Amino acid sequence: EHNIAELALLNLAIDSKLRACDLLNLKVQDITSAGIINPRVRLTQRKTHREVQFEITPPTQHCLTSWLLEKRLIAEDYLFPSPRCAHQPMSYSYYRAIVKNWARQLGQNSELYGTHSLRRTKATLIYRRTKDIRAIQILLGHVKLDNTVRYLGVEIEDALRISESIEV
Repeated sequence: EHNIAELALLNLAIDSKLRACDLLNLKVQDITSAGIINPRVRLTQRKTHREVQFEITPPTQHCLTSWLLEKRLIAEDYLFPSPRCAHQPMSYSYYRAIVKNWARQLGQNSELYGTHSLRRTKATLIYRRTKDIRAIQILLGHVKLDNTVRYLGVEIEDALRISESIEV
């Protein structure tokens, strides 16, 4: 049994494809309008200072709504507040522990998973289905396409398979 806070956090981490520093510093007002979870959000990333947009899927919206109601969070509150320090966001180490615990509970080697695994999840799935590296670059807010290629681990085999499937 997982608590609603963890479900909301992990769902949003996968949907948003945000780095931990951006995810943990989200405030309620960053993802809501008039108390409703926005299906799309714009955010300026701390690392690159580039704006990214991300979707919040209906299941994640539902989960977040339940979390906001249970915790009685208001617009100015951190979306995932620290369980120990008032008016502070959840710490990176606490978030990392949640991810590792989930990996263990799913029967995975927790040493192979970290917070960045969640950022990578949806991007990797989108790439596998579409092979659209440029779309992934935009979604992740990468400046250079080379970074996205390395990030996804696009191999020469993928490139050759794509090339072979195109007739000129």
